[in-house]
This record gives sequence, structure tokens and C-alpha cells, in this order.
Amino acid sequence: MISIDTVLVKLASRCNLDCDYCYVYRMGDDAWKLQPKLISRDTVQALGRNLARLVSSQGRPLSIVFHGGEPLLIGARRFEEICADLRRELPSPVGLHVQTNGLLLTDAVIDICARHDVGISISLDGPASIHDRHRLDRRGRASHHAVMAAIARVLSHPKGDSLLTGLLCVIDLNVDPRDVYAFFKTTGTASVDFLYRDGNHDVLPVGKSSILSTEYGDWMVRLLDTYLVDASPIRIRLLDDMLRLILGGRAVKEGVGDDEYGILVVETDGSITKNDTLKSAGGTDRFDGAWSVHDDIVDLVTSSSFETYHREQRPSSPTCLSCPDLTICGGGMPAHRWSAANGLDNPSVFCADQKRLIERMRTHLSLGRAA
Repeated sequence: MISIDTVLVKLASRCNLDCDYCYVYRMGDDAWKLQPKLISRDTVQALGRNLARLVSSQGRPLSIVFHGGEPLLIGARRFEEICADLRRELPSPVGLHVQTNGLLLTDAVIDICARHDVGISISLDGPASIHDRHRLDRRGRASHHAVMAAIARVLSHPKGDSLLTGLLCVIDLNVDPRDVYAFFKTTGTASVDFLYRDGNHDVLPVGKSSILSTEYGDWMVRLLDTYLVDASPIRIRLLDDMLRLILGGRAVKEGVGDDEYGILVVETDGSITKNDTLKSAGGTDRFDGAWSVHDDIVDLVTSSSFETYHREQRPSSPTCLSCPDLTICGGGMPAHRWSAANGLDNPSVFCADQKRLIERMRTHLSLGRAA
């Protein structure tokens, strides 16, 4: 049986921001329009009962990530109900986390997170000049000030340091990574997760001129150089994971390395789909059959349909399979390997970028050993 590590639960199918790079609303998939705006309590309770059986069957815990849209559109009262319902059904140490844009992260919501041990991750793309270039609200208004205020509210809470699990930043190639890193060090966060812009072989990521170009790799190299000379760095998950892998260790999240991760997504109507980023890959996030939280999830994860999906998480391109860096790069995110002609049977569009970054990491490590 394939173990599930992460269940991403859509509490809301809409969002109060209109980010210009969003894979849900800006990359051609309109399935969200058919979803209820908010998840129902009945759906959450069915999910809790089903996941309790799954955890018992697989013999290991999993993590639930509240997502959207913007999950906190559910409102504080219903958010507390959801947390309480899931905590009643699911054994410790099942983790609860919320990925939010921060605009609705009130003191009341932070108190709920503290009561139910819900980790908080906040999306922030850097200083206002960068963040507000991409993350405006539905009326075209800036959001940076509100997000910074939300981070301050979390960190001022008695449990703030443990509640804030990190910040999530989508890369803007037009900005010096040294400036972005310096800004994040002022926020009080202990960790930042940098994400490449989404794209695939048919629609290249913004700023990438060709499959062979290394714009994102060059940006990450400059970030790496800054990171490694900082005597008191904040954690950068992608760089830490890749450095550990080069040294023979393991990654802690999907996207790099050769560990396997079992991921499910629950939409607001209770339907279960594949990894959410596949929405940007020709709508390939849907299973052949219709699965829902009202079905037995153990039946789903032991089905041939799920086995095929899980196998597709691993790269199949001969280019990847013959690459000496595969155990570090991992072939990248499945959505970044997609093309209409070959499906997921391609190298990542970031293949050249990752090779550039890995080469620089090896240079740093060899210099460190020599010293």
C-alpha cells in the first residue's frame, strides 16, 4: 500500500487576491468555477473519519494542509469547527497546517491555530515593490502592508515562534536575490521556501527564454552564494534539501531527491484529485474515476488508478533516468515536465537550471572541504 504523506484540503475555492502567476486561476483550468465556494462541515467530518481509517491502515501519520483559494475565507467560526472536528477524529501526531495569504489572519484565527496546534505558512514575495507587483486584491489594491501586519500578529502571539512554520516566496527574476534575502531576514521568520514560477514545455515559465536557458538557476546561484556566507542564516528549504542530498542525506519535502511522497487533494465538494499543481498541466489533476471523501480512501490509494498517478510522480524520461544528478534534482515537479505531446514523459523545464545550481553547490562544498 502506498502511504499518504500530505492531504491538501481546499476550505475555499475562491480567493481574495488575484496573483498574476496563480496556477489555479491564471493557467487555463476553470474547474474551480464548478466548486462550492466553501467546504461543508459534513464533507470535513466524512474526511476526518476516512483519514482516521487510512492512518490506521498505513500505520503512519500524515499532514493536512488547509488550502484554497484562500482557506481563511471559511471564517473564524467555521475554521475552528473544522480544526476541532479533525482533531477529534485523527490520532496524534497527525499535523494540521494552513497556507494563507495572510489577509484574514486575525488575532481570533491565530488563537484558533494555537488551540488546535495548526502551523501557519504565509505567502510573501518580498518587499512591497516586489510583492505588490504580483499579489494585488480583486480591486487591484496592494496587499503587502496587510501581510506584514499578519506576520507581526503571529510572532507577537505567545506561541508565535512555533506557530509560524515559514514564508512562501515565488521568485521574480527581475529582482536581485540578495535584496530579497536581506528583506526576509527582517521579517522574523525562521524559514523561507522559494518557488519557481509554474510552467511546462508548452508554456514556458515567465522569464525563461528556452528549455536550455538557466535564468532561474542563475538567480538561485546568486541566492546560494549569499546564503552560504551568512553567519546567521534563515533556513531556505530548497537549498537545504539539495545540499543534504549532495552530501548523502535526504530531502524533507517533494520536488527534489528520489524519496516518494503520497499526495491527495480534497476539493470543496469533497472530490479527491491528484497533486494540485497539475491543474497547470492540461488539467491532468483528475483521476479517471470519480473519488470523494465519502468513498473509502483506502480503496483509492490501493487502486490501479492511484498507483499510476503515484508512479507518474517519478520521472520517466530517458534524459532524467540517465542523469547522474537525478538523485538530487529528483526530476522536478510533475507539472513542470508536462507537454501536450508527451504528457509527463519529459525532463523538467527547469532541468538546465537545476544542473546549474547543483554544479555551484558542488563547487562550494569542494571549496569547504579544501579549507
